[in-house]
Amino acid sequence: MDFDLSDDQVALADGAAALLGDLASPERVRSHTASGDGFDERLWRAMCEQGWPAIEVPEARGGVGLGTVEAAVLVEQLGRHAAPAPLVPALLAADVLARAGEDGWLERIVSGAALACVAWDPRHPVPYAPSADVAIVRDGERVHLLELPERPARQPAMDLTRELGWLPFDAGRARVVGGPDEADRLLDRGAVLTAADLLGSASRALDMAVAYAKDRVQFDRPIGSFQAVKHRCADMLVDVEGMRSTVYWAAWCLGSGDAEAPVAASAAKTWCADASKRVMASALQVHGGIGFTWEHDLHFFLKRAQLDQVHFGDAAFHRARLASLLRPRVEAGESVV
Repeated sequence: MDFDLSDDQVALADGAAALLGDLASPERVRSHTASGDGFDERLWRAMCEQGWPAIEVPEARGGVGLGTVEAAVLVEQLGRHAAPAPLVPALLAADVLARAGEDGWLERIVSGAALACVAWDPRHPVPYAPSADVAIVRDGERVHLLELPERPARQPAMDLTRELGWLPFDAGRARVVGGPDEADRLLDRGAVLTAADLLGSASRALDMAVAYAKDRVQFDRPIGSFQAVKHRCADMLVDVEGMRSTVYWAAWCLGSGDAEAPVAASAAKTWCADASKRVMASALQVHGGIGFTWEHDLHFFLKRAQLDQVHFGDAAFHRARLASLLRPRVEAGESVV
């Protein structure tokens, strides 16, 4: 079996990297975080023109007609550039709206005419809520659509690449657009796409650490030649490749409708949430004092990862979910592998 990305998927990743390298360069991201804007409108328009929010929407409904693996490819690149654009909530909202037959909102979201935010649990702050026109809210076993005539205020947050706000959710003002199956699907998809963003930020942190280890000289030698630094970089690579395997396995399961999708989604979010902590800590150690400074770009990825680690459930939440998913198999004497 071939577990690599296809040629078309690699081309998609390369094209996304080229667009983000131009419109979400470190200089542009830094400038955006200083502006106080909710998201980079120029970058978001470019993404919408390329059809990124509609990547999974069927062609018959005006979308690109690709799958969840392709969506994960785009989100990984989003994380690699710490791009300040609401792609993940747009992808999640588009799926909910398409399945619910909400074509009016679907067209507005994927075209960029309206902005969506997605709450996996209304008790948590929601990325992009202060700029959203509509919210998709998972509340227990139901999925709601909530129009936002009044947007919530932006709250202070560590991650400056994405705005956060408390969503004023009232089930009486919202419209139900999905039941238990849709609620589980939204949780699975949100966990996988958030894990893909974690993969992108961790892989970028690894690249930055390796490049710095080659350039930084101590005792007349690059620090990358020291065994302790080599071991840290090797451990980071193992973590990042593990993240990559779990993310794309889960994305494939979701896109193909495999029965293992919930297990794969929680496994991906668990591994990526934990592994990204180790990768970011090691990247800081390799950089030494400069890695802790505002002037260095590493902190953008570290802070972005800290939000992703808890968004759509932290590692503890998904371990408990995995236990509940796998317990019936154990009790029946079946394999869990």
